[in-house]
Amino acid sequence: MRTVIENAAVVTVTGEEYAPGHLVADTGVITSVGAGPAPEGRVDRYIDGTGCLVTPGLVNTHHHLYQWATRGLAQQSTLFEWLTELYPVWAGVDEQITHAASLAGILRLALTGCTTVADHHYVYPRDGGDLPWAIVDASAKVGTRLHLVRGSMDRGESDGGLPPDSIVEDIDEALAGTADAIDSYHNTEPDAFVRVAVGPCSPFTVTEDLMRETAALGRDKGVRLHTHLAETLDEERQCLDEHGCTPVEYAERTGWLGDDVWLAHGVHLSDSAIARVGATGTGVAHCPTSNGRLGTGIARAADLLTAGGPVGLGVDGAASNEDGGLVGELRAATYAARATGGPAAMSARDALGMATIGGARCLGREDELGSLEVGKLADIAVWRVDGLAHAGITDPVAALVFGAPPPLVLLLAGGRVIVRDGSCATASEEEATAMLRRESARLLAKAGR
Repeated sequence: MRTVIENAAVVTVTGEEYAPGHLVADTGVITSVGAGPAPEGRVDRYIDGTGCLVTPGLVNTHHHLYQWATRGLAQQSTLFEWLTELYPVWAGVDEQITHAASLAGILRLALTGCTTVADHHYVYPRDGGDLPWAIVDASAKVGTRLHLVRGSMDRGESDGGLPPDSIVEDIDEALAGTADAIDSYHNTEPDAFVRVAVGPCSPFTVTEDLMRETAALGRDKGVRLHTHLAETLDEERQCLDEHGCTPVEYAERTGWLGDDVWLAHGVHLSDSAIARVGATGTGVAHCPTSNGRLGTGIARAADLLTAGGPVGLGVDGAASNEDGGLVGELRAATYAARATGGPAAMSARDALGMATIGGARCLGREDELGSLEVGKLADIAVWRVDGLAHAGITDPVAALVFGAPPPLVLLLAGGRVIVRDGSCATASEEEATAMLRRESARLLAKAGR
């Protein structure tokens, strides 16, 4: 299908901006972008973009979709307190709960302009069913791209970890489950809708052996590596006590720095750690709202960008970011940077870059996604910025980042319509809501909540 968008402000992210401009996509690929009207040709779908901003589809580099079933709990807890309260609840997660939570979470992301979701799932209760399938199927129903991070934990309470022993695997189970997810779902084609990464949860829930062996497995299989790192000062103290080094030093020691790695959070990084992360090309998923919700601190995103490594934006799990949407993270990231670095610390375009090409770089897909260029995949968001909420803001990117989240006129993933005029075109919001309520109640009842 050939889609033609005209009369819009078109922001390519990596190059020119056109106002008014056009964009044409055919058979899932961008074929023309530039100033003025579109080239002549057949028109299967026409969008008059007057009053609209066209951007790449947003890329979410860190999430825990299953957590959509446990929003609103542990409201005034630190990360470790929050985990201690919620791990026993998550011990009841199963295939049906994970599917319902994933469907609801991906729908919310799509309705806020997101076309690519990296989901880090690391909770595998005994007899929980096929949890990777539940996530992949939910993504397919909505039509977004999925980077399934097959997580793992092998350090339960009996080994000094935080999670109950019932939801950790032994190292052989974790490696076998990770290899199976890669073999079952990882697609190497440029237009892939599902890719897989390896993802041991964090240094305080995973043994050093599992950190090393999952890194080796990921590189042997040719997939990317993802884990949490340097989220809290508690984590840093524990790393110093147990390993005699900082989290970044530990990551390097275990094979977890490199241009095939992206880390979640990176809140507590020294100047030298930021320099090392940048020098190795290691990516960071910046999750400002979640970090604020848990009071973990403010990541130095502007300094990370200056250091040269890719920086993307992440919503994080909906149990620590109940909004669950991605577009709001652009403003949160900008304001967090300015709160510590002043008004010039981060621009609206810096934030949009993190949410698009920065995220694509983290996921190793900058040649396919993240900017509006001829030959790239037609993952496109069309935002209406001429209504009351944005009246008088002449810069459409400032309207997107600083103003209220704009109405989403159209969201395409590979040229396929995912959202049209603010409603999901691929899955029923009402059915997803009802399913989520039912499964969330069942999960909480299992935990006696």
